[in-house]
Amino acid sequence: MNRDSSQSPNTQRYFMVWRWHFYAGMFVAPFLIVLAVTALGMLFMSNTAGRDNDRLTITIPESTVQALVSIQAKNALGTLPDSALIKYIAPRDADTVALFQVQSEGQTNMVAVNPYTADVVNSAPASSGLYDTVNNIHSDLLIGKAGDYLLETTASLIILMILTGWYLWWQKRKSVKAMLIPNERVTNKRKRPFIRTIHATLGSWVSILLLFFCVSGMAWAGVWGERVVQAWSQFPAGKWGVAPMPMSIDHSQHSTAMHESMAAPHVHGAVASEAHTEAPTHDSALNSGDTKEVPWVLELTPMPVSGTTMGQDGIAPNIPIMIDTVDRYAREIGFVGRYQLNLPQGSTGVWTISQDSMSYDMKSPTADRTVHIDRYSGNVLADIHYDDYNAFGKFMAAGIAIHMGTLGWWSVLANVLFCLFVIMISVSGYIMWWQRRPTNADESTGLNPPARGLNPAIWWPFALPLLIVAVIFPTAIIAIVVIALLDFLVISRSAFLQKLLK
Repeated sequence: MNRDSSQSPNTQRYFMVWRWHFYAGMFVAPFLIVLAVTALGMLFMSNTAGRDNDRLTITIPESTVQALVSIQAKNALGTLPDSALIKYIAPRDADTVALFQVQSEGQTNMVAVNPYTADVVNSAPASSGLYDTVNNIHSDLLIGKAGDYLLETTASLIILMILTGWYLWWQKRKSVKAMLIPNERVTNKRKRPFIRTIHATLGSWVSILLLFFCVSGMAWAGVWGERVVQAWSQFPAGKWGVAPMPMSIDHSQHSTAMHESMAAPHVHGAVASEAHTEAPTHDSALNSGDTKEVPWVLELTPMPVSGTTMGQDGIAPNIPIMIDTVDRYAREIGFVGRYQLNLPQGSTGVWTISQDSMSYDMKSPTADRTVHIDRYSGNVLADIHYDDYNAFGKFMAAGIAIHMGTLGWWSVLANVLFCLFVIMISVSGYIMWWQRRPTNADESTGLNPPARGLNPAIWWPFALPLLIVAVIFPTAIIAIVVIALLDFLVISRSAFLQKLLK
């Protein structure tokens, strides 16, 4: 009797879904382990020394009056010859350092300064620390765009793995309660059922959060995120009249805009130096290299520009616009603790005051705020709060806070447990595969997938939602097409590959 015909339709369906789950798991498990391990590393480093060493502590002197920011900046600029100030990051707490990003030709440093004495505590190349290396592994495996696309494909296949895993475990347990609570009568029988129960039960608990992490992580990715979702979820820049360019004002009347302690600014990212030039996006103007510092919903949004008639009352006209007065204004309008101040770069650059949970400035994503100030008039060109974001922008602000564990120590602990569970699920999957391998030497080579030798028909009621997932996430359908072509053109024509993979 043909082996296929001896199986009931339900059994054939189960074997087919099991094979999909197996192949998806074999591919994504190594990446899941890498993502979980690097996430643990970033959680540890961001909560000890800080992403930019911003948690370095100093001794609070008897006089708790801080030095002027311009004096601190002058000492920070002295760490590099002919340098310009790009960004100031205010101290997180009373006993932590202030940070200054300074730039000279071919070199950008993050300088930690004692805010009371203005002494330089530490100076290191920007984006060169261990956190940045681990973050780059987490985001693109250190291979750039190719790694970004590979991880986006992995996330797409994780969704496939979760859906098939739910189906398989439901077929074994037939109730949600039984899926979530281990059955001792089953787990104590043999090693493999025990490992399977741990694998499936943990997977049932973790899968919803893993699904959430995949969607929030993919929204950063280059295809589904940047090309599909971010493109229509960006903040409406027309609110502040970026284009067409409003009537210009006379720049020469505002020569006091820069303090003597600040060198002439270098261009940082793309700059709209002329009235007809397209304004840079928040990403190109404010993000430092590969580090994500700008709220997701603003990344692709054009920057406002200085030197126009736009804006509302901000810094009083009789006050010189320099780093000290902008810092004081930031405190006056409600910025507390750590916040970031980007200086104007180029003739139409703006002062940007920002505070968001994604940059570890504070805990709550609902407190996100970005303020742009005209470098000549002192007018507020835009004051963007969390409430101004669109629905997906709010989802991403909250999602990234959960993803990064910035909501407080409880979220750090939750993320640590989640990462450890993901590693356990991945490792237990490989243990089950190893335990299930045939003992015969000839048959033990290769992957030995479930139901080896069977060729069950496609079950369309289950295939349809998977096809929808593949269409929503472009890299998934690309991966499916590539695998299908390899199967048809290469694997099906090679007995060795068939034995190894099928």
